Amino acid sequence: MKPWTKEQLKRLRIALMLNSDKRNRYLKKHQIFKEMGDNVFFQPRFIPSDPKLIKFHNNIIVTSNVTFVTHDIFHLGLNNLNQGTFSYEQNCIEVMDNVFIGCNSTILGNIKIGPNALIAAGSVVTKDVLPNTVVAGNPAKVIGTFDDFINKRKNNPKPFDKDKLWKQFTNEKI
Repeated sequence: MKPWTKEQLKRLRIALMLNSDKRNRYLKKHQIFKEMGDNVFFQPRFIPSDPKLIKFHNNIIVTSNVTFVTHDIFHLGLNNLNQGTFSYEQNCIEVMDNVFIGCNSTILGNIKIGPNALIAAGSVVTKDVLPNTVVAGNPAKVIGTFDDFINKRKNNPKPFDKDKLWKQFTNEKI
């Protein structure tokens, strides 16, 4: 059995870090991504296979189980068709300032997101996300503006008391 490479050991260490703050400091200190600006919170425990193809600007939240697809392996199957030689495809992803990416979203390669964008949970981003937009779905489509989302949240504060939250939830569901 071959010994583990330094890259494999880094990936394992990141995956085993339970504390997301420590994980984020490690990602930035060791320059795992092409760029990682200030106030970037990267919650996934598994980093993409080609992290140097991803740039994060400032004030970004990437929640759990977000997948960044910077490459494909179609060439493996295409090369067996005897219709020419196909190469390995790689693409960059850039996430601009003030972006929130909801859990279980997938960001395909050759995509630029934001600034001031929100990607709803479970979305599949197949094309650039314009500034000041909220997108959702598969494929992700614009469902609103970032400014409207901010204003709605600002004018509709939720109580932090768990009992109040359950009471409000129960009353809304009746």
